[in-house]
Amino acid sequence: MSEDDTKSAVEKTRATLEWTLDAIEDKLNVPKRASELKTRATAAYQKNPTPWIVGATGVAIAVVGVIAWAIFSRDDD
Repeated sequence: MSEDDTKSAVEKTRATLEWTLDAIEDKLNVPKRASELKTRATAAYQKNPTPWIVGATGVAIAVVGVIAWAIFSRDDD
């Protein structure tokens, strides 16, 4: 392998590594992912709010149930 071939292979490997690291950084960018999730959730809610309302109601009922259980449960200690 000639010196030019070696340099070319190293440059190609560096470019591939740079692309891979950029892709990993993009995937691990939490603020960007949170923004994308917010955008998708907002669009889904605007398209059909019923499942969101039902889900929020279910969560509220569960929270009230856990609070009621914590308050009214007997401690048999």
